[in-house]
Amino acid sequence: MKSLILAEKPSVARDIARVLNCRKNLSGAIEGNQYVVTWALGHLVTLADPEEYDKKFKEWNMSYLPMIPKKWELIVIKQTSKQYHNVKSQLLRKDISDIIIATDAGREGELVARWILEKSNCQKPVKRLWISSVTDKAIREGFSHLKDGREYLDLYHAARSRAEADWLVGINATRALTCKYNAQLSCGRVQTPTLAIIARREEEIRAFQPQEYYGLTCTAGNVKWSWQQAKNGNTRSFQKSFIADLQTALKGQTLTVTEVQKTAKKTFSPALYDLTELQRDANRRFGFSAKETLNIMQRLYENHKVLTYPRTDSRYIGTDIVPTIKERLKACNTGPYKKFIPQLLKMPIKGNKSFVDDKKVSDHHAIIPTEESALLEHLSNEERKIYDLVVRRFISVLYPAFEYEQTTLKGAASGQCFIARGKRVLTPGWKAVYETDNFEEDEEETSFQTADQSLPSLKKGEILPISTSSIQTGKTKPPARFTEATLLTAMENPVRYMESDDAKARKTLGETGGLGTVATRADIIEKLFHSFLIEKKGNEILITSKGKQILTLVPEDLKKPELTAKWEMQLADIAKGKHKEAEFLKELQGYTNALIDEIRSAEGSFRHDNLTNTKCPRCGKRMLSVNGKNARLLVCQDRECGYRETVARLSNARCPNCHKKMELIKKGDSETFVCACGYKEKLSAFKARREKEGAGVTKKDVQKYMKNQKQEAVNTAFADALSGIKLQ
Repeated sequence: MKSLILAEKPSVARDIARVLNCRKNLSGAIEGNQYVVTWALGHLVTLADPEEYDKKFKEWNMSYLPMIPKKWELIVIKQTSKQYHNVKSQLLRKDISDIIIATDAGREGELVARWILEKSNCQKPVKRLWISSVTDKAIREGFSHLKDGREYLDLYHAARSRAEADWLVGINATRALTCKYNAQLSCGRVQTPTLAIIARREEEIRAFQPQEYYGLTCTAGNVKWSWQQAKNGNTRSFQKSFIADLQTALKGQTLTVTEVQKTAKKTFSPALYDLTELQRDANRRFGFSAKETLNIMQRLYENHKVLTYPRTDSRYIGTDIVPTIKERLKACNTGPYKKFIPQLLKMPIKGNKSFVDDKKVSDHHAIIPTEESALLEHLSNEERKIYDLVVRRFISVLYPAFEYEQTTLKGAASGQCFIARGKRVLTPGWKAVYETDNFEEDEEETSFQTADQSLPSLKKGEILPISTSSIQTGKTKPPARFTEATLLTAMENPVRYMESDDAKARKTLGETGGLGTVATRADIIEKLFHSFLIEKKGNEILITSKGKQILTLVPEDLKKPELTAKWEMQLADIAKGKHKEAEFLKELQGYTNALIDEIRSAEGSFRHDNLTNTKCPRCGKRMLSVNGKNARLLVCQDRECGYRETVARLSNARCPNCHKKMELIKKGDSETFVCACGYKEKLSAFKARREKEGAGVTKKDVQKYMKNQKQEAVNTAFADALSGIKLQ
């Protein structure tokens, strides 16, 4: 008898098969003496669409809502049905005694495997492989410590509850809105509150009234001093006359040093990365979207095997990882990291509480390097950037604190207080790992505090002549629009966007990790883009007219972060065996009924304000102009038609005038680069110019462009499918 191992992806299955000496290739599986390894392709099985329960549900009709299945049905996904049948044939082999689930170690990974087992009616005993990296060593250790599959049944129930609840609310509410207002409108328990947060920020910006403020600096004793309010320490004032009078009063005056304070300070390295923090950093530094960062991390984890499991919400490692740190350092000891790692290998590694804490590790520890040696030349430019972030963060937590001496000088002149600061580095510590990187916290945007400077040796009571003075002016600024980095932060910590003053609800939201999970936030943001509810201008995210309108049409409850917080808390309790799955779903059915009644009886209308004069080649109706994430499209206004075409795509070509990325616009057989600054250049002329400059368009460039085009089409189709909209 043999054990069947079910992995989530072919690449992981091949690695497991190699480690376990399985070499015989079968259809969709690899066999050895003791094991048979097979794989899914992500989800092979999913919840049935409404029309699978009743043929009448093919028609999107308000009178059929809400749709609440009496018994949930699973269907095989058509695109991957061949592999499902391969897996099923292996599961039901008579010489297979038990199943080892080796899908991703998390809630969704558990669902992938259990649904396959349920759909194939496989009743064999189940064991669980639970690992955070797919190196040979991790696989061997994981198989030497297999878990009883029954320990993960509650996790499966939580995953199934989440899927069924999202089906109930998402599909019913999306159909109700679409039928009510005859437009492709989608909503969901995470995407709608996220959209509401973006809208609220836009309202704050529009309502903002700028105020002019003033500050004053002077030079005395070769030191630049800033005026400071004695009461609150502010270095700005909204009274122009006061600052002007003070400048006049300082002419020919002296400044007396009233305080010289020297303080030894130290700062420790930032914590290790979880996925959200890594996505934030990658967006801030490189402009990567959250989804791009996750995809790159997945390749580094799954294909290159140099980083650990990406979908983690922990920034700590457990005590069990500490003995492996030196081996992980040796694996990273290449390229630019050779400057920092050898000295760490010479001394014992101490796992202090700043990055080692068993209590703060959930299903998976923080993202760190594996024991697999990295071949940097095999990584793409994007992969190198993400790998570099993780490795430097890992090295930095092992380095000592950054130590410096902070000198603060205070002075008095014309009855007012003045301040100056200086910093002297004592020990670079962990900051040496980042070399030119800057981790200093930005001064408040409306502050006129002078930067740290090199200060002479001064003593309390010294009198210094004031040589110059100057007035600074500025205006208060509205809140910044969201970028993907700051939106991820808002989704993770949405308490400040709650309207409710309910302390319990706020606490719940904090404890449940905010809107969505670390694994789903990137997909939620992508779906908002592909549904044209938000758009990008530069790196900023703006809500579209469609997004604003949908917020006026969806029920109020669905816009609040409190709803998803409540769900996640209940799902976490189900995963721990503290809450019944049946009770949760019964409550959700009642909520869905109330939701549809509210949409049905609502008064409102939806207006397309982006209609063009271009007619759809399929049905003849006027088309809508919409901004996708990296492209402008024309989309038929008739949701039943569903026709769409790309008219302009954001390229990597830079404008020679302003150096911003240009759009590539296609009209017939002609393709033209167009920049927002007004610059235009035909594609043929662009190629000729770039070749003349020694930077011609290569075959690789064209292949990459075509790959991006194809991926964009796949992403758009997938987003539509998720919204319940069938492409014709």
